[in-house]
Amino acid sequence: MINNLPMLNAPQLMRDHGLRADKGLGQNFLQDPDVLKLIVQAADIQPNDTVLEIGPGLGSLTRYLALSAREVVCVELDHDIIPVLHTVLLDYPNVKVIEGDILQVSLSSILDSKEYLVVANVPYYITSAIFRRLLAANPRPRRMVLTIQKEVAERICAEPGEMSLLSLSVQVFGSPRITNIIPAQAFYPVPKVDSAVIRVDLESEPRIPDPALDTFFRIAKAGFSQKRKTLRNSISAGLRLTPSITGELLEKSGVDPMRRAETLSINEWSALTDSYMLMNLK
Repeated sequence: MINNLPMLNAPQLMRDHGLRADKGLGQNFLQDPDVLKLIVQAADIQPNDTVLEIGPGLGSLTRYLALSAREVVCVELDHDIIPVLHTVLLDYPNVKVIEGDILQVSLSSILDSKEYLVVANVPYYITSAIFRRLLAANPRPRRMVLTIQKEVAERICAEPGEMSLLSLSVQVFGSPRITNIIPAQAFYPVPKVDSAVIRVDLESEPRIPDPALDTFFRIAKAGFSQKRKTLRNSISAGLRLTPSITGELLEKSGVDPMRRAETLSINEWSALTDSYMLMNLK
């Protein structure tokens, strides 16, 4: 049972500190207590867990995380909002606020534990970059629960037929699912689109062995580089292979060369990777 907390009045807090939401930083502050509790419930936080929060903003979600976790480490890029955070979080000694860019900061230097969760309301404009950063981290988080644009969340959870490079990249490392849809009215300022809470439980090892990951992503990027073209054409262009060599690669992998990238499963991309390496292509 998650305790009820007084709702933070985001407009008043901003006025009190002489601040305005920065559109350039994608600042839309989530304040609805019911939604905040749903996010924490989706994260399934245990009392001994360390939680990394990206872009805590005014600290609305941070307070709920602090009631559930052993430690909450917040990374906030906006220098001007740091004093607000310190004020809001004064009564939460298990919260550590760090000013910095999550895309640049060394996670090992700010996290005492190698076991951690990520729970955050993510600025829309850096959603893909944050996924890339976290999935490439060493160690990777055990679980990610992120509030992102609804359309992007649906893309990440797509199945073969509607896959994208983003969905493929996430599903190689874990299992994503949408837990809640959040209306735009739950935020201040109100964004133009609805959001979704996406939970990704990461596997201890990726579905593609680490030594083959670079090759896997090279082939996948080539395949998705010209989405309207067949795999034979897009992979030929992206990897600078002749159509005949690409045809042989696809045939050895059991993949019809006339298919398109969005139709392939992870297992089929894996087969392509194996064949590419066996053919010793460069």
